[in-house]
Amino acid sequence: MSCKVSRTLHSEQTPFQKLDVIETTEFGRMLVLDGMVQTTEADEFVYHEMIAHVAMQTHPSPRRVAVIGGGDGGAVREVLKYASVQQVRLVEIDRRVVEASRTFFPGLSAGLDDPRVECLYVDGVQHIREHKGEYDVILVDSTEPVGPAVGLFSQEFYRECFESLAPEGILVAQTESPFFNKELIARAFRAIAAVFPVSRLYLASVPTYPSGLWSFSLGSKGPDPLDVEPDLTGIETRYYTPGIHKAAFQLPRFVQELIETDTNGGG
Repeated sequence: MSCKVSRTLHSEQTPFQKLDVIETTEFGRMLVLDGMVQTTEADEFVYHEMIAHVAMQTHPSPRRVAVIGGGDGGAVREVLKYASVQQVRLVEIDRRVVEASRTFFPGLSAGLDDPRVECLYVDGVQHIREHKGEYDVILVDSTEPVGPAVGLFSQEFYRECFESLAPEGILVAQTESPFFNKELIARAFRAIAAVFPVSRLYLASVPTYPSGLWSFSLGSKGPDPLDVEPDLTGIETRYYTPGIHKAAFQLPRFVQELIETDTNGGG
């Protein structure tokens, strides 16, 4: 994929990664970390709605939520649409991602000023390890599995997430493209399925991510997203709908084959 860059709005080397904010003709403002597209104004709603609402609709009453990564604030914005939510912790290792997003992506980061939100600039793996049984929903909104994000794709981390979730707790992790990251999806899904009694893979179309087809892996201590009848009363979305919730778990055969194991998972 290519796009025309009209200007560079910001560029810096943070303690963790290269951070750029650019203005593009096709997609508006774009956040780029280490040369990889993280989010754009044009299609961010697809990714952020799908990483958040599937879990939030599946859990019977989500009150405490952790977002690991996600410094742009988009996942937090979606979580805050639920009246049951009492606390959201954004756990982002790189403070500069949050600060840049506040400056250049106010539509994404506005929720970070909500009194229910606490921003913690610490390692997500360590945070989850130190907070047992606290969360109803954990969203792993990580970058690609390089640099500081590598540990967020390990079975050990998923086991720590299981222990950090309350009864009926749900984990959702972004797990990359089924075209370009087959081994990662298979490995991550198997790891989640080995830890959680319910494991499911679902898909969304995000144009500015490699191949445009993106996967999310869900692990649940009890509630099954396939059994849910979503209710969006009072919740505004642009991509996610009750129909999309169900359709997202209908996997193309080549994706289904990536995750076929001895578990119950994958739809």
